[in-house]
Amino acid sequence: MRVLAAMSGGVDSAVAAARAVEAGHDVVGVHLALSRQPGTVRTGARGCCTIEDAMDARRAATMLGIPFYVWDFSERFQLDVVDDVVAEYAAGRTPNPCLRCNERIKFAALLERALALGFDAVATGHYASIVTDAAGNRELHRAAAWAKDQSYVLGVLTAEQLAHAMFPLGATPSKDEVRAEAARRGLTVAAKPDSHDICFIPDGDTRGWLAERVGAEEGAILDQSGARIGTHRGAHAFTVGQRRGLDVRVPAPDGRPRFVLEVRPRTNEVVVGPKAALAVAELAGSRISWAGLPLVDAAEGFDCDVQVRAHGDPVPATAAVRDGELVIRPDAPLDGVAPGQSAVLYRGTRVLGQCTIDRTISAVPARVE
Repeated sequence: MRVLAAMSGGVDSAVAAARAVEAGHDVVGVHLALSRQPGTVRTGARGCCTIEDAMDARRAATMLGIPFYVWDFSERFQLDVVDDVVAEYAAGRTPNPCLRCNERIKFAALLERALALGFDAVATGHYASIVTDAAGNRELHRAAAWAKDQSYVLGVLTAEQLAHAMFPLGATPSKDEVRAEAARRGLTVAAKPDSHDICFIPDGDTRGWLAERVGAEEGAILDQSGARIGTHRGAHAFTVGQRRGLDVRVPAPDGRPRFVLEVRPRTNEVVVGPKAALAVAELAGSRISWAGLPLVDAAEGFDCDVQVRAHGDPVPATAAVRDGELVIRPDAPLDGVAPGQSAVLYRGTRVLGQCTIDRTISAVPARVE
């Protein structure tokens, strides 16, 4: 099988490519240049897509004896991921850039080009598994190592994309084993730190980055009654459930901390209140996709587990598609769910599908502080 291995310059993608070669596939490595102005070196473990990362990927490909190319996807990445992130924050929503990158870049733009060039599959270093059922349909499942599981950010993949996806690390029990394997293979990235945070904000200053693109106009912090109790320096810097960074000058009646309950970009206001007010009894969203075959009982309702953060815990729930929305009711309230996040549904280890959250219904009635 002809396999295009997406090589980020990290240890996971290098070992994934190595395993694809070892399995006897005809493998070609490719590094995606996603930044229009890539940095020369990484800042510790922050970011990716630097010139250094491209060089690390090239060295790994050379060690594996496979052809290697760098493809410039910076324009597509800017339009489909970076601009989307800015627009979502400007609208008072909380996006997941990694999920959008997988959806629109790695398994849309990259896969489209790979198929056009005659490749059968794209291999990545994600920790997730693909299982083929008795009828030959492919399903997306959690990785063996739940601590490293990345199925949440892959929940947007469709049946067609899963048909051409390969995740060689899915059954690996730990990241330590991957690093040890890389060292045995002589790959220089064996001890390279993992990247974290938003890759296109390498210094980690998301608030400052957004201020340059969305603006940072002073506005009001309101309590649930609508009374002004503080001031902020830009509503875009806040997300539902946030506690730190609030300039609140009026103590709560019970003396307890306040949390962000709502972000209002049109009026540049942030509403805060007690932690109990973060509890969500129902959430609903659009942009629905199924990771494999759509569920036949989607309209009638079905049991599942819902996960609303990449490293969050799944919660038992019921869900149904109604009037173009995926409506989800967790058995126990969820805390701090923000519009713009993705709700990924599971049944056991299997990913069923996902939606982008548009609205929520509180589990407790609003009260005046």
